[in-house]
Amino acid sequence: MSKATADLMNDHNAILSALDVFTNILDEFTNENSTNLDELLDFIDFLREFADKCHHGKEEGILFPAMVAAGVPDRGGPIGVMMAEHIQGRGYIHSMLEALEEPEDYAGFEKAGRAYIELLRVHIQKENNVLFPMADKVISADQMDVIALAFEVHEEKVIGHGRHEELHALLDGLKKKYPEKN
Repeated sequence: MSKATADLMNDHNAILSALDVFTNILDEFTNENSTNLDELLDFIDFLREFADKCHHGKEEGILFPAMVAAGVPDRGGPIGVMMAEHIQGRGYIHSMLEALEEPEDYAGFEKAGRAYIELLRVHIQKENNVLFPMADKVISADQMDVIALAFEVHEEKVIGHGRHEELHALLDGLKKKYPEKN
């Protein structure tokens, strides 16, 4: 495994952890029929900034073009599927935000939220087990090192210095507030 794909898999671990928290938030909302609108909006912002803007940005702007340059088709193959799923995930985020506009549609929010969770869990498995091993196979080790450096530049440029750590701290706080129910 290259440093570049290891970086993406580390992002996946954080995203999966966020999805666990989101499941707990949705379960609590469903069971107690209460919610904190500001927390829901903050959580959606986390998903948009970390999962989409930062992580998917690294894939779409750096890894996928390198894979295409190495001969992997961008349509009809795994890259096309991943891109379609990124777009589908953005649609679910949009639906969640729309559901939180007045008058709030919490049932619609929950439906879109659970669909998003399911989509990303399956999506991450595909990337970890198919796409990333393929990338490590078709792209040279030297080029993967260049890609890993480009990921660091992307994070600094897109979300800013230290923001990655702030997002992880936000996630840690949410984990404490919404622990898994046994």
